[in-house]
Amino acid sequence: MSEPPRTRPRHSATFTPDVMAEIRRAAATGIYDIRGAGAKRALPHFDDLLFLGASMSRYPLEGYRERCDTQVVMGARFAGKPITLKTPITIAGMSFGSLSGQAKEALGRGATIAGTSTTTGDGGMTEEERGHSRTLVYQYLPSRYGMNPRDLRRADAIEIVIGQGAKPGGGGMLLGQKITDRVAGMRNLPPGIDQRSACRHPDWTGPDDLAIKIEELREITDWEKPIYVKVGASRPYYDTALAAKAGADVVVLDGMQGGTAATQDVFIENVGIPILAAIRPAVEALQDLGLHRTVQLVVSGGIRSGADVAKALALGADAVAIGTAALIALGDNDPRWEEDYQALGTTAGAYDDWHEGNDPAGITTQRPELASRLDPILGGRRLANYLAVMTLEAQTIARACGKNHLHNLEPEDLVALTIEAAAMARVPLAGTDWVPGRGAF
Repeated sequence: MSEPPRTRPRHSATFTPDVMAEIRRAAATGIYDIRGAGAKRALPHFDDLLFLGASMSRYPLEGYRERCDTQVVMGARFAGKPITLKTPITIAGMSFGSLSGQAKEALGRGATIAGTSTTTGDGGMTEEERGHSRTLVYQYLPSRYGMNPRDLRRADAIEIVIGQGAKPGGGGMLLGQKITDRVAGMRNLPPGIDQRSACRHPDWTGPDDLAIKIEELREITDWEKPIYVKVGASRPYYDTALAAKAGADVVVLDGMQGGTAATQDVFIENVGIPILAAIRPAVEALQDLGLHRTVQLVVSGGIRSGADVAKALALGADAVAIGTAALIALGDNDPRWEEDYQALGTTAGAYDDWHEGNDPAGITTQRPELASRLDPILGGRRLANYLAVMTLEAQTIARACGKNHLHNLEPEDLVALTIEAAAMARVPLAGTDWVPGRGAF
């Protein structure tokens, strides 16, 4: 008598192989997992939106004969010397320490060629970065690592960092193997010792204190420099409103798809909200205050293409910032180093142990033999090419919608493919007039 057929083995949807592997790792080590990069879980994103190009009811622009402008002015609200950028795509803050000196130089070179800005990140300003960045934003973080009045004055703008999309409410980490003598000297730390950045500023506790801090920074810099305030996306309406009322010229809003040099994996995957869900509440906060377009809104977190840029601007942002995408443009996770990635137990495209300082591409490392693999001149050209392509893609979409400036894109130009995206972006579900939560089909 033959045996009955066996039921095919099935993995649990709750206890997936990845979940079980993490349980085993935690049980074996007793420590939480640390990594870099951003959230890897599937999240509603710009791919869930589509543009309504011109046809009968709209008149498109001819790309070879009619202009579509991209320029954006940052900080004209209060700053004596606002910043003018040729493209609304900027480089987000990434520190020297988490990145090599060559990488920071390459970011400055590429941004300068493209006519946009780059940002220092935690740990202070390097001479290479200042020397090769036409427009440099200086981050003022809770750690105060590397902060000094001289560099505040040498910057073109100041960004007060309250939170980061990958870890709103949490601080960052820089392990001892990346704290070289130079990094330690800039941060006033002992070399070779793990460093954790604070999660909140030591000298203020709320928006009233922030207003005092903004006034202090304006006085230090003779009211010349635009003051940005960066927040991680969690309560975007109230955080944006409070930052604007405290006197910010620019609000930077970072969604949970944004990367980080290193923090707990559980933080990256479970704290914050997608940038798609954060833009419209932030825009509405500025509109309610009568400050939309007066206070610029910069959004970041998983921006990858000109289409992403155009969608963010259509939802009401003034500019975007890229971090992970910029590193990929420089050569991060490049398959040419696949053998080296495999020796580290990973593969190109999945490498995220940036905190360990062993990046084969020479970008997220302080090891001289690895950092020398990145040519900052070539890296800068690659980044500039990428920024140019993104800008052209955004212009192509804007012209197709009949717009002669990227800032003329609007929510009316968009529809959503999913109910979730329609609710988050507050645009209609494709084929309907229905915005979930705002009326019937």
